[in-house]
Amino acid sequence: MYTVKFIKLNEDARTPMRAHEDDAGFDLYSCEDYLLKAHAYGAVATGICIELPKGTEGQVRPRSGLAAKHGVTVLNAPGTIDAGYRGEVKCILINHGEEDFQITKGMRIAQLMVKPIFETEFVEAAGLESSDRGEGGFGSSGLK
Repeated sequence: MYTVKFIKLNEDARTPMRAHEDDAGFDLYSCEDYLLKAHAYGAVATGICIELPKGTEGQVRPRSGLAAKHGVTVLNAPGTIDAGYRGEVKCILINHGEEDFQITKGMRIAQLMVKPIFETEFVEAAGLESSDRGEGGFGSSGLK
């Protein structure tokens, strides 16, 4: 089990929570009232800073209900929070809908996943193992 330390930056901040015990993501809540205009985007404050464990990353992902009902989603999904980042967690949301969307304090606006990362290095090579994928570029799998 991972432990994520956090601090609240203001009285309107809420602790990230799972709605159900077996949910994968932790709900992130707005700590501000924010009018997200139709076809616009903006960074919505959560009022928290987190300390992720080394070897992990935070992924800010959309909430399916906001996307399905209002066209509101995370613009850079998933947004990455590096383990060394200590600033305020903000959610970059975009409103694809035709109507302005009012975000209120305490509203669930995104979800946070804490995921392990693999220690990785890139090594230059003289060649790569042969594969039937990639020669045709993006979208070239042949599937329709």
